[in-house]
This record gives sequence, structure tokens and C-alpha cells, in this order.
Amino acid sequence: MPERTPKALRRAIAVHTPELLPDFDTHWKRAIADTYDLGPVSAFMARWWGQYAIARDLKLDAHVRDLEHRAAYECTDIAEAKALLEEAAKIHYRVRELEPGE
Repeated sequence: MPERTPKALRRAIAVHTPELLPDFDTHWKRAIADTYDLGPVSAFMARWWGQYAIARDLKLDAHVRDLEHRAAYECTDIAEAKALLEEAAKIHYRVRELEPGE
């Protein structure tokens, strides 16, 4: 993981997961740059830190996408869908705790 700054995260996304870059830049522009409000920066970083952490690991990314897809499109049992989404949410939460260099 890169340094925990927007600039370092953007640079890492550009190098390792360039498919995320258009959404990252659009979100930054809409939430921060166009508003001149730095208040949402920590929420922005939390979201994109986790998104990058998952996307950079192709196996983990595929697993999370599979969990979310199965919950949304394949499950007919609400308890099973809920369990799949809870597993995906735990992964999203856990990767947000990664530190620079991990």
C-alpha cells in the first residue's frame, strides 16, 4: 500500500489499477476539487483506500465481486444473500485497516 495521502494513492492507482483512475478522478473532482471543501477527504480516502486494496489483488477482487454478484443475482434465500454480503463487507472493512507498505 502507498503512503496514506490522496496524491500517493492516486499514483498507486494509476500504476497498479488504472481501470479505477477515471472513477477516482471524477469522485475527487466532484467531492473535493469543485467544492474547495477538505472535510470529505478522510471519507474519500477510506473509500478509495479499500477499493484500491481489493482491486490490486486480482484473486481477492474476483472473490469479492463473486460474493456480491451471487448475493444480488443468484440467491433466492434472503439469509444466504445476507451472509454473502456480510462476508464481502468484512473484507471491505478489513482492507481499510492496511497500512502503507503492506
